[in-house]
Amino acid sequence: MSYADKVFIQMCRDIIDNGTSTEGEKVRPVWEDGTPAYTIKKFGVVNRYDLSKEFPALTLRRTGIKSCTDELLWIWQKKSNNIHELNSHIWDSWADETGSIGKAYGYQMGVKHRYKEGMMDQVDRVIYDLKNNPYSRRIMTNLYVHQDLHEMNLYPCAYSMTFNVTKEKDSDRLTLNGILNQRSQDVLTANNWNVCQYAVLLHMLAQVCDMKVGEFIHVIADAHIYDRHIPMIEELIAREPLPAPKFWLNPEIKDFYAFTCEDVRLDDYQTHPQIKNIPVAV
Repeated sequence: MSYADKVFIQMCRDIIDNGTSTEGEKVRPVWEDGTPAYTIKKFGVVNRYDLSKEFPALTLRRTGIKSCTDELLWIWQKKSNNIHELNSHIWDSWADETGSIGKAYGYQMGVKHRYKEGMMDQVDRVIYDLKNNPYSRRIMTNLYVHQDLHEMNLYPCAYSMTFNVTKEKDSDRLTLNGILNQRSQDVLTANNWNVCQYAVLLHMLAQVCDMKVGEFIHVIADAHIYDRHIPMIEELIAREPLPAPKFWLNPEIKDFYAFTCEDVRLDDYQTHPQIKNIPVAV
């Protein structure tokens, strides 16, 4: 079975059976009808995936690998905060009349900072260090910039990546590992989407920096299932997991800025039917 399915099923079962309900609390999100959107949540969920063994896409339902890669590249490659440069509509609810989501996500990635080596944005700094200082313990990004929060239409959920390079025993080949820190996550709508996105990112960075891909660790401070999502989650985790797909990344691409979502593919990807009409709390 897919290891990602196993992790997802265990996480959801633990949240539902052992989590804390927010019912009756003053919560920010509401449903489309104005009803407060309560959750069952667990604090401090940590999931680990060995990307050298398999790609962590769910088979319980399909994750759109090209769509989630497109959003990843919108943030990390285009460094955009405008939904008109994104092919999906997942950010529409948080955009203003010009399409901007404010000084969030891609905007922060594109801000240049002064380093000893010169002016660089966060993405270029990561790539520079992976190529020139791979054993550094300071290779990371941060989107949660306090002085700009008031100008963000949504505070960053997945806000920090920390990269760490290890050396294989009896070899000079380097392995790239990464930790994604997330302050909050809607497990049904976003969990595997984010997992696949940052697994793709690690594969891309490893390839352009001539490394092997290693472990991806996902840390979620507040992992929650919305009240109206519980029956859908129960249906999902009752399904029988299928074999993990094979991940393909265009081996010809050696420049991170040359990747497109067409350079990513999941082969032999068998899945159960999609869960449809998922309500989204805003």
